[in-house]
Amino acid sequence: MSIQERRERERAERGRLIVTTARELAEAEGWDAVTTRRLAEEIEYSQPVLYSHFKGKDAIMAAVAVEGCAELAAELHTVRTSANDPQQAIAAVGAAYAAFAEQRPALYDVMFTHIVDLPFATPQAPPALQEAFAELRETVRPFAGADDNLEILVETFWSGLHGLLALMRSGRLRPEDHDRRLAALIRRFST
Repeated sequence: MSIQERRERERAERGRLIVTTARELAEAEGWDAVTTRRLAEEIEYSQPVLYSHFKGKDAIMAAVAVEGCAELAAELHTVRTSANDPQQAIAAVGAAYAAFAEQRPALYDVMFTHIVDLPFATPQAPPALQEAFAELRETVRPFAGADDNLEILVETFWSGLHGLLALMRSGRLRPEDHDRRLAALIRRFST
């Protein structure tokens, strides 16, 4: 291995360490606790080293969001393709989406609540964002009628899932009725 290859590998490892540490810190203490100074202390590198990888906290948050979208896409793909029929697939995808948000609240927030510098809903969106949306699209596709705009239908389904989760997490909906609300959304969407 050449010196240049070793340096590139070490740089990539540092970048992954920064993203992983930001995620862990956000899950433990929230995104307000994630600062470049704190990250530098946690990973035992100077702030200039962080800035050689990312322009700042916003860029780190965007990298975490992209990583989270890749993970969400993989999870949704697994449950969607394991289902026996479209009804089972939409129920499984809805449940997996909700579980993802509940189990990784800080990650979910950076993906879909915090403002990050990522081009959502455009052809310029990073592949991971497009893949996550594609899983929702393929889940909803069997329920789209001839007169439906599939993209609008998928965005509406996604908005319903996100809205239920956001309202429940903020204490505006009763947590004990979460499964029933999710089932109602799925039922209305898949008939």
